[in-house]
Amino acid sequence: MSTNFPDEERPIIQEPRLWQDERWTAKVIKNEDDDGWAVAMTLAGEAEPALVGPWTMGRDKKNPKPLDAPAFHTLVKTASEVLRRHEQQLHAQLHKSLKLDTENGRLQILFDIVPDEDNPYATLTAVNEDGEQLAQVRVSAGFKFNETSAKAWVENDFLKP
Repeated sequence: MSTNFPDEERPIIQEPRLWQDERWTAKVIKNEDDDGWAVAMTLAGEAEPALVGPWTMGRDKKNPKPLDAPAFHTLVKTASEVLRRHEQQLHAQLHKSLKLDTENGRLQILFDIVPDEDNPYATLTAVNEDGEQLAQVRVSAGFKFNETSAKAWVENDFLKP
């Protein structure tokens, strides 16, 4: 169910196999791999679920256990944590930094990737202990950022590597 409600509030749905609040939709689905059931948690506006996990069988051992408020809230918490971890991982991949001790004091070297679809690139930035930017250059998004390359950039008077 991918109905969007752009100008109005999303309806609150509380059915045995479908729960929806303002932000999340939990949908119990048939597990394609076996005879069991799964639950998919999708954030409003997203096409793909943030989380798909196993769902408990009901008492008849054939149908899924109905969704209820405590289960929905647990699923929301779990799916939110999955998204948070994904965002942290993406941030860590795109933004790296290290500290270098130089003749002129300690520098922080930042490497920030701009994931542009057509022309991805990165910037190398040198910042002193006072937080003052000393230099910044644009480099390839594939630039190998490590202590050796950062040190070479500083020793080469911040010229583009």
